[in-house]
Amino acid sequence: MDRKYEVMFILRPDTSEEDLEKLLKTMETNVAATGGKVTGFDRSLGKRRLAYTVKKFQDGIYILAFVEGPGTVLKELERRLRVQELVIKFITVRTDVEEKRLAKVKKLRDSKQRGQGTQGQAAAAAAAAAAAAQAETAEVPATVPPATV
Repeated sequence: MDRKYEVMFILRPDTSEEDLEKLLKTMETNVAATGGKVTGFDRSLGKRRLAYTVKKFQDGIYILAFVEGPGTVLKELERRLRVQELVIKFITVRTDVEEKRLAKVKKLRDSKQRGQGTQGQAAAAAAAAAAAAQAETAEVPATVPPATV
């Protein structure tokens, strides 16, 4: 079963553009060899200041990779990132569970009409039940025994 992941990794600030391209190409081929695929990279974060010193570096180049595949793909990818000397830190997040949850919430919101949420539905059901009960009592004439004094 293919799952979707986001892998954020931070590279050394002195990494050249050609080393970066080589690392990303190698990453793509390794993921493909283990049965997954890299759907894209996001480099928009670029070089940023780190919140704290990591391996004696104050700055780092942030890269976000989108990966699809089984868990074994990520296990191998993380192992390779750990031994790569250009990578100073990384984190992997599984995103398909969150996408499913958001789709479910969106579907639930779309199915409800505005003003007809769970409280509105409960009130409408109670009013219908009361009207049905009142209709039943109106059909059956009430026989009241005469009062004895």
